[in-house]
Amino acid sequence: MRVALPAWAGTLAVKAALFITVMCCALAALLGVLVHVSVTHQTVDQARDRALSRLVEATAEYEAGDALRPNAGIDPEGLPESLRALAAAGDRGTMVTDHDGVPTMWAAGPADGGHALAVALDYSQSARTIEGLDRAILWSSGLAIGATLLVGAVAVTRVTRRLHATAQVARRISAGDLDARVDDARTQDPNRPPDEVAAVAAALDTMAASLQRKLLSEQRFTADVAHELRTPLTGLHAAAELLPPGRPTELVRDRVAALRTLTEDLLEISRLDTGKERLEADTEQLGAIAARVVRASGAAGADTEIVVIRDTRVDTDRRRLERVLGNLVANAHRHGRAPVTLTVDGPVVTVRDHGDGYPEYLVEHGPQRFRTEGGATGHGLGLTIALGQAEVLGALLTFANVPEGEGGGALATLTLAESRGPATNGPA
Repeated sequence: MRVALPAWAGTLAVKAALFITVMCCALAALLGVLVHVSVTHQTVDQARDRALSRLVEATAEYEAGDALRPNAGIDPEGLPESLRALAAAGDRGTMVTDHDGVPTMWAAGPADGGHALAVALDYSQSARTIEGLDRAILWSSGLAIGATLLVGAVAVTRVTRRLHATAQVARRISAGDLDARVDDARTQDPNRPPDEVAAVAAALDTMAASLQRKLLSEQRFTADVAHELRTPLTGLHAAAELLPPGRPTELVRDRVAALRTLTEDLLEISRLDTGKERLEADTEQLGAIAARVVRASGAAGADTEIVVIRDTRVDTDRRRLERVLGNLVANAHRHGRAPVTLTVDGPVVTVRDHGDGYPEYLVEHGPQRFRTEGGATGHGLGLTIALGQAEVLGALLTFANVPEGEGGGALATLTLAESRGPATNGPA
């Protein structure tokens, strides 16, 4: 069973802090062990040398028949058996044991009759020295780890703060704010050497500036083309109206009307691209707007069904909302198959047809200008305008396909903000 970790556990700061802590602990442990072993060996060697030196003196006293000093004796009580056996075998050796609660350094050598001549020296001071050294190592290691962790956390936090600022600017650019820039301090001051974070920030700023220039150029081109086409198309439309009745005249008028619609769509897209569109919001009954859109589209009847599950009032710009719903209904009739169902369920409006569904690219990435698939007619601007107007309304417009097991078809869902006013129920 996997345990879900909190979001902060995967952050760079936490990972860096853990890495610094582990490395500091490992380094402190290594240095502590080396110092402990070195000092312990030195201390033990000094105590052993003293004990062996005292054993030599006691041996000389024993061989001369003199009385032994209090810390020396033949087979004294407390002498380790292993050291006693070593001395009985004719060798000399030393050992540290706990004798009567006191750390003691023993040195023993052979004596007459297979006995052992031993010397006992107080090892308490040396033991306290080693214990004090161990405590000092632990305290100094803890302080060093804490100080290193604090300094590392400060350094990493400064880097992660800059990374978070860069990520926030990237999200703003993705949301459409092409004026957003990181403006990292290291990229502004030539006297400060740039680091990797500054390089990423500079690259993001350069990308945003380049993208902004290209989009502005495209917007200006679209607006200029639409404006330039509007004047000759007006004259062309007037001239077409003067043509004598007949099939050729109908074809000319139809194509002129299509060109005028395309030009108006391009002008609307150019206005949406500027991001300066302003709402004229009012409280509207959503079911009534849906019915009005269907009547205006000329699709009312058996081919189009309006279903009101729960009617409600929304604060919206009626003209823009009608434009969104009208484009969705028109697209459903043009590229899908009847029946087309427009459903109102509170602030959520869906438009569904029973055709082959939206293209895969549209479901994944949204509508794209002048892109159509499967031999579809049109310029691919209707859904683009609907999505742009929905963004102006502050609404969410999504596109999906209904599974084949449920009848198939394309499904567009528009989610609006519900008004605080009273709601009504019933069919439109």
